[in-house]
Amino acid sequence: MQTLTHWIGGDPAPGERHLDVTNPASAEVIGRVPLADTATVAHAIEAARAAQPAWRDTPPAKRAQVMFRFKMLLERDADELCVLISREHGKVLEDAMGELKRGIENVEYACGVPELLKGEYSHNAGPGIDTFSNHQALGIVAGITPFNFPAMVPLWMFPMAIACGNAFILKPSEQVPSAAMKMAALLEEAGLPAGLFQVVHGDREAVEALIDAPDVKALSFVGSTPVAKAIYRRGADNGKCVQALGGAKNHAVVLPDADLDNAASTLIGAAFGSAGERCMAISVAVCVGDATADALVAKVGEQARTLKIGPGTEKGLDMGALVNAAHRDKVAGYIEQGEAAGAELVVDGRRHPLVTQSPGYFLGATLFDRVTPEMGIYRDEIFGPVLCVVRVETFEEAIALINAHRYGNGTCVFTRDGEAARRFSDAIEVGMVGINVPLPVPVAFHSFGGWKESLFGDLHAYGPDAVRFYTRRKAVSQRWPARSAREQAQLNFPSS
Repeated sequence: MQTLTHWIGGDPAPGERHLDVTNPASAEVIGRVPLADTATVAHAIEAARAAQPAWRDTPPAKRAQVMFRFKMLLERDADELCVLISREHGKVLEDAMGELKRGIENVEYACGVPELLKGEYSHNAGPGIDTFSNHQALGIVAGITPFNFPAMVPLWMFPMAIACGNAFILKPSEQVPSAAMKMAALLEEAGLPAGLFQVVHGDREAVEALIDAPDVKALSFVGSTPVAKAIYRRGADNGKCVQALGGAKNHAVVLPDADLDNAASTLIGAAFGSAGERCMAISVAVCVGDATADALVAKVGEQARTLKIGPGTEKGLDMGALVNAAHRDKVAGYIEQGEAAGAELVVDGRRHPLVTQSPGYFLGATLFDRVTPEMGIYRDEIFGPVLCVVRVETFEEAIALINAHRYGNGTCVFTRDGEAARRFSDAIEVGMVGINVPLPVPVAFHSFGGWKESLFGDLHAYGPDAVRFYTRRKAVSQRWPARSAREQAQLNFPSS
């Protein structure tokens, strides 16, 4: 059993309070993680404050070289990272590798920071006046990341923040701490100066210390909506730039003209991949017409019953364990609640043999039909392997249903009709939309973010918005009058 440390000033830093780290597939304690107090966070901020000015003044091309080396090291040690992710989170190795590859895409984007930081220039914007703008680093920034993507979500944040000239403090989920520590070691190997990337593990005390610290100028958060909303408000009250990504209830609309075989297969992956512990998971299929619903439920139900479930570190599996016992029990409670509310339970994940035969936190794929908007399993984010089928009569009814939900993270439509697809993409009030793409997660050179109660803040995560979030714009107007010129006072407001 390993006892982890914080990573502060380029060195391991022990802690006094500790929490057990558990393997979800076996329920075995595999490590201990320290929980930072306010003094530990202050120590990290002090180290960042000492290191950041020199890094800010380092040419962007040299900062990019560190990111190039970091990318190669992530690829070199990808298998090791995926094992760490699977052991602590429970997801299967193939899913962990997919997560890591999507994270590496963001490192690749950060490698282009010399181009991304280029400002604008206007010659003779006024009489003898030139105007130019540039992006300048904020100083010290921080990120608070969730358990479900131990590598990818941190990689949404710190590569661009560091490439832009900032020092970054990461507070990863205490349930999945090892990937963050491994990435800290790889950054050091890549040549990042000490103090520019810190890892502080912790609970609420560490989070509040980061939110309240005056030296932390910007804060990124990914997690549940109630916490996202609270962090956004408190951080904004403290004068920080805050980007807080919250919950989701992602719908897939299935039209009668859709290829139902392909729709069913892709919905299996979108609903049950990573045991449904994804903010972009499809948790509701909205079927237009009873015939569409009957056919889709039969196809999805047949495949859901045959999914291979087991310890994530074993190869050839479709789904691993949920992250901990409390969360597994919460999801199982929603299944019980849906059945009691009158939804038709087509496939019951509680009956999977591993639920009773394994000490791990397993739950099989679950499929509900005839779900209505009044039910809790429709309203709430379950964050588990549960797919609800809602039946509507018309396409417009499906759009209205989605637009009425409080979340607006991701959605998709399955259709062969281009007119319907265009209508859907224009009318739907959701931040990320897929046309026959069930998980419309934007690539690294676009930005990720939802609408409504799925995002608090003005800017989305990674991509072009990350440059705007981790820098501040400065506009400079300059003129160089002739030394012999005598100028009169100009009291009216200047114009060109």
